[in-house]
Amino acid sequence: MAVAALIALWIGAAIVFYTLAGYPILLALFRRRVAPPVRKDLSYQTTVTIVMAVYNGARFLPAKLESLLALDYPRELIDIIVASDGSTDGGDEIVASYAPRGVRLLRLPHAGKAACLNAAIAQASGELLFFTDVRQPIEPDALRHLVANFADPTVGAVTGELRLMKGEVGEQADMDLYWRYEIWARGRHCEIDSLFTATGCIYVQRRRLVRPLPPDTISDDAIMPLRAFFEGYRVVFDPEAVAWDYPAEPGNEFRRRLRTLAGLWQIHARLPQLFSGANRMRFHFLSHKFARLMLPWAILVVFCATFGVENARFRTFLLVNEALLAALVLLNPLIPKSFPLKRLSSPARSFLVMNAAALCSVVVFVVPATRLWAPTRVKIEAK
Repeated sequence: MAVAALIALWIGAAIVFYTLAGYPILLALFRRRVAPPVRKDLSYQTTVTIVMAVYNGARFLPAKLESLLALDYPRELIDIIVASDGSTDGGDEIVASYAPRGVRLLRLPHAGKAACLNAAIAQASGELLFFTDVRQPIEPDALRHLVANFADPTVGAVTGELRLMKGEVGEQADMDLYWRYEIWARGRHCEIDSLFTATGCIYVQRRRLVRPLPPDTISDDAIMPLRAFFEGYRVVFDPEAVAWDYPAEPGNEFRRRLRTLAGLWQIHARLPQLFSGANRMRFHFLSHKFARLMLPWAILVVFCATFGVENARFRTFLLVNEALLAALVLLNPLIPKSFPLKRLSSPARSFLVMNAAALCSVVVFVVPATRLWAPTRVKIEAK
């Protein structure tokens, strides 16, 4: 029993270390390039249909539609479709008021984001489809930079960079740190060959590579780009195409991470070729995506195995450290923002929240996926 516990402990610890530190180090040192640099050409232009699914996003719609209409791209090449998922907050009337400026409204019964996207895609006419969400304003030159990448015929989809507006210290700052790592990793994957997924509020894909989504799809920004990837195209990242997002309200990050990671489980189940030789980025996929789902289970294994360790001194050392970490997380709400200990307790809490969400994300296999698509509550400062 003691030997089995020790083996489980070291295996779990190895997974935790590799996911948090080992793979990032390897990725930084990885120098093998599979594909040549993307041949981006800012003079390249073609028709684009902007597709946006909305569910009760009235308070964001005016600013978002104005940002889309202000894009630095020939207006005659842009078609804008807003698919309303049974919205009841007056958003449909806001979209309808933009009809004279070329914005089309599709009123649909409430059936989830995937159903909205399918309906909009069926009416799209552009050679490229630009998928975006209602909350995030887009920089004026973003579309021009995204489209420029399609001058390279090997590119099937392009995603931009989502930047977080400055929020309060604590949960938002910790998520910002995590997102900066994600952006860096995407840049490295793009330099090697291709990404696995896109950012849902800012990505473009060739229309001929887009297929209807299953109605319960959670992560369209993963399923659709991966389909292009498995047809031999590249999914690339362009940091010059920028969208902005508001800081999430405190305590709301759990729901956001739960939805994202539930979508990641769904992708694993529906695209088994991700684990096969058909995935030319398999090593990076397993290390960056699959390991993220395994991380909380490895942490749980380490915790449980600690009780079976035979060496009393080593067992006590581990339990004390685990107890201190738990205490740090529990005390975080009581620690003043200006207190130095907050710099440890806040990241520890955010780390726990992310991994708790990862543990709970397996509910996607027993709970209707449409219930996991809900608007994220964000903080918007009054002007």
